[in-house]
Amino acid sequence: MISEPHHLLAGLATGLCGGLLSGLFGVGGGIVMVPLLGLVLGLDQHRAQGATLAAMLLPTGLPAVLQYRRRGIASSVRLVGVLVLAFLFGIYGGSLVANRIPSEGLRWGYAAFLVFLAIRTLRRREPLPVDRGAEPFDLAGLWTWGLPIGLLAGVVSGLTGLGGAVVVIPLLAWRFRMTQHEAQLTSLMMLLPPIGLPGVYVYAKAQGGLPWVVIGGVAVGFAAGALGGARVATRVQGAKLKQVYGGIVLLMALLVLLRGR
Repeated sequence: MISEPHHLLAGLATGLCGGLLSGLFGVGGGIVMVPLLGLVLGLDQHRAQGATLAAMLLPTGLPAVLQYRRRGIASSVRLVGVLVLAFLFGIYGGSLVANRIPSEGLRWGYAAFLVFLAIRTLRRREPLPVDRGAEPFDLAGLWTWGLPIGLLAGVVSGLTGLGGAVVVIPLLAWRFRMTQHEAQLTSLMMLLPPIGLPGVYVYAKAQGGLPWVVIGGVAVGFAAGALGGARVATRVQGAKLKQVYGGIVLLMALLVLLRGR
């Protein structure tokens, strides 16, 4: 483990990497931050996941959201509200389960989930362009599908510390016929309120506290990285984003497994 004075700088660098990924792909950044916090700072799986959720309590994705909106990419506040409502219940339950799993088993399960996610991402097809009319996308089944999607995202977030976007983005693209950019913007908007608070409470209580100095550095670095990532993402085709994202997820799965050796 590195020395205490360097924890803030390590957190800043980790947050910057996570923010870049978040702005590019609309995810919470946990896909890179959880493995990096383990590798660089030596945090075990539980504390790395809890620290990542805590860093996302601040509206660190706001610069990225504004950049997406400036580029004319649409979302729905109503849909975001439904997703957030269900997410709050899911993350509490997922966090309770995660803290009852041994750290080694949680790490292996985390890596397996990343591999599954990468394969699903690379196999998913980008929706064909359609004439949407007045609505930016199809909101039929807003409550019927929005609630279970948000609940599932919350459970996955609590279990893995990934923020839930890994579930939200592909399901929104499938059910509501969103493009990659629209789904990413919706996912980023979910991160604006402190939706991870129930999960952070569970992790902090179960682990006897969290590394708050590191978390502060991660939050600041994340905000800066998210803006830069969003500027790039809005200029890149969704299909290319998907391929790069899948490759990064596979790389993070490998790093998680190597950390145990």
